[in-house]
Amino acid sequence: MRILYKLFVLSTILILQSCYTRYTNNLLQDRKSLPQYDKVDVTKYRLKVNDELVIRVLSTNESIIKIFSPLSIGQSAYRIFEDGTVDFPYMPRVELCGKTIDEAEDILTARLKEFAADVEVKLALKTQTFCVIGEAGRGYFPIYKERLTIYQALALSGGLNDGARFNKVKIIRTTESGTVIKTFDIRTQSIIESDFYYIMPNDIIYVDMSSKKFWALNNFSEFVGIVTSSLTFLITVISLR
Repeated sequence: MRILYKLFVLSTILILQSCYTRYTNNLLQDRKSLPQYDKVDVTKYRLKVNDELVIRVLSTNESIIKIFSPLSIGQSAYRIFEDGTVDFPYMPRVELCGKTIDEAEDILTARLKEFAADVEVKLALKTQTFCVIGEAGRGYFPIYKERLTIYQALALSGGLNDGARFNKVKIIRTTESGTVIKTFDIRTQSIIESDFYYIMPNDIIYVDMSSKKFWALNNFSEFVGIVTSSLTFLITVISLR
């Protein structure tokens, strides 16, 4: 009898500990017990080797526009080679690796002004995607605007599962100094405008599984059902003694 009672109490404790609550899974919480992240200036993406650039040249000189249109020379975009340069027609290779899109536009505009005084260059990345794996879906998704937030990125992948580890979300990012892993608690409201808020091209978002998931109860009614079943079993055993 005493052993059964102890087992019942132990199972109840385990069940209570495994329940998902608004504190474990809600976003934008302002609790002081959660990590508090500082606001930072937005870091612009810097071009990397193998990035593909789509170029648009604006000018009253139609010949210049045609020359630098990728489709007119049988390609869809210009790739950054291993040495960090891009091979545009009728000019020496231009080094663009490590530059922001704005900086690259200024460099190309200055080069093309040798051909036409009113020229203006607009650049865009052809391949702007991020990847999601783990407890937030999986797959590659487009970066459809310049400042895509972590919330919008996860919404594209289907959102965080209840069994996700909300306090240990990871972003794996390639930088000029190598690959870095940014780990953060996505529940805190202070994530807005922090170093973890905006997604960069080629980012990998990894969401681990919570240790609670094996025992997890999705709602209170499930908890009541299990407790009721346990009590019924205990009473049945006692009545048979």
